[in-house]
Amino acid sequence: MSNDPFWRLPEVPSLEVTSPDFGEGDPLPVTARASGAGGADRSPALAWSPAPPPARSLVVTCYDPDAPTGSGWWHWAVHGLPADLTELPANAGDPAAGLLPTGAMMLPDETRTAHYGGAWPPPGHGPHRYVFTVSALDVPALDLPDDATPGMLGFLMFGHVVARGHLTGTSETPAG
Repeated sequence: MSNDPFWRLPEVPSLEVTSPDFGEGDPLPVTARASGAGGADRSPALAWSPAPPPARSLVVTCYDPDAPTGSGWWHWAVHGLPADLTELPANAGDPAAGLLPTGAMMLPDETRTAHYGGAWPPPGHGPHRYVFTVSALDVPALDLPDDATPGMLGFLMFGHVVARGHLTGTSETPAG
């Protein structure tokens, strides 16, 4: 077993995912923390290398595999992004900001809200990883209901991913 939460997924070509807001393994910016944890629930800016053919759409997710749930915690899931897209601006996870391309759909996170829910590890639980993943799919869209979970999205993506890349940030809430 691996410490990589995606170790059981099929190997596919890699996309390089970067952010001007944090580097691989670095702490997330304060704004990317939950509003209740001193942040702003503001998704960081993300950029990635172009998706290879036969990509027809993209999915972006943010997942905390270290949440004390046995199943992790999904902070953000967007599907139906155009295959030629190579970046999302900061705060694209706020539906009111209108920063997602036409046709993109945000799914509800673990709090059942369709937005980017910022990092907020339990106090004293140690550092958590926040894995931002960009997946290129060989289909133009997935048939998902508006209230589908990110887990359902992941299941329906299986077999359609033609490239994938990750960028991992961290966050920690001190004890007491």
